[in-house]
Amino acid sequence: MSRVTYPQYTNRCGWNALLPPRDPKPPLTGNCKVDFAVVGAGYTGLAIARRLAELRPDASIVVLEADVVGEGSAGRNSGFTTKFVLPRNASLKIAETARLQSKYFAEAFDWMMSAIEAKGIDCGLHRAGTIRAAATERGEAAVRSVIEVAEKNKISHTVLTREMITERIGSCYYRFGMEMEDGYLLQPAALVRGLVDILPENVTLYEKTPALKLTRANGWEIQTPEGMVRAGRIALATNGYIRRFGYLKSRMATIFTYAALTEAMSPADAAQLGAKESWGLLPSHRLGTTLRRVGNRLLVRSLYALEHEIPQSEAVAELRKRFIRRWPSLSHVQFEYVWGGTTAFTMNGAPWWGRIDENAYASGGCNGSGITKGTMLGKALAEVMAGAHDHQELCAIMGSASWIAPDPFRTIGFHVISAIERRRAGLES
Repeated sequence: MSRVTYPQYTNRCGWNALLPPRDPKPPLTGNCKVDFAVVGAGYTGLAIARRLAELRPDASIVVLEADVVGEGSAGRNSGFTTKFVLPRNASLKIAETARLQSKYFAEAFDWMMSAIEAKGIDCGLHRAGTIRAAATERGEAAVRSVIEVAEKNKISHTVLTREMITERIGSCYYRFGMEMEDGYLLQPAALVRGLVDILPENVTLYEKTPALKLTRANGWEIQTPEGMVRAGRIALATNGYIRRFGYLKSRMATIFTYAALTEAMSPADAAQLGAKESWGLLPSHRLGTTLRRVGNRLLVRSLYALEHEIPQSEAVAELRKRFIRRWPSLSHVQFEYVWGGTTAFTMNGAPWWGRIDENAYASGGCNGSGITKGTMLGKALAEVMAGAHDHQELCAIMGSASWIAPDPFRTIGFHVISAIERRRAGLES
């Protein structure tokens, strides 16, 4: 089994680079014994630790983070979140499932918001609305299906014409769309750093401390580069990298996706990004391009690669094509930061979470919707671990990740499906 149990990124996260320097927590040296150990300090892992501390205030809890907080996958997120489930492939057939899932999303969102507000986490969270936009006829049909679900589930939204989208984002690239009013934007690296700062006293975080090996021995032993954690119960919150510990190998795959953040634009250039200083746009197709205005900068997120990063030059070139297609008059604007990030893909779009071994639990397969979904699944998993709730209803509503073929069929299938989907996406990419 490979000892690479965590993503090793080529470039620094642009979101984290925009923040003031931070002193990381020291790595683990030596051995320690705790009641609970959580591997991964992203949204899911931190939710597990915080909820365990609420339920078991006398328990000792350790969180192991392979990198420094803000540089992991959570900080590389695009910073979109909401309390409603409105999937890109929405249809009236799944409207009821989305409505039921939204109940749990709303509870997790409110739980997260209560912490942000009570502890004063400065992560730029604001209700900006979220645009779903289409550049093609096929994309427009997909957005219209989403609108049907929004109407059935009484989700407040506005239907957008080409002119309305142009007014919002400054580009006439998109022909049709909708805006979900309860869409929120935030600075993801600032949020995950803030969530670390408010961890309860009975939670200890070790950064630059990857879990290298798990051994079941009267509980669990977690080997790290300079020490070992002995824990009664453990939770793996490393998404697609859960497979590197020997679990869920046939349930999910690791996908790398890429983002670029432009340099700070001049007032004249920034004025071409629409009337609002903050907006977020999601594509109608899953291989489309996500866009977000951040003051006088623009975020462009697109591209997908299986298991490994693509060359930096390729990522830069492809992201620039997508940027210039939408704003040709801004072709002189350069990218200041370009970075990759990982998510976990499952065949049927459902996550996998629950018990994986005796006193061992895992949550993964967020399929790119990480902040609220990861928080929800982490909170629920902690409640299962602490014996406070079995969450059978949630498990039934969310479903469970289906089987994925092993390599080489997995890799071949990914490339074939990606090629087909890229053709279908067309101008959505």
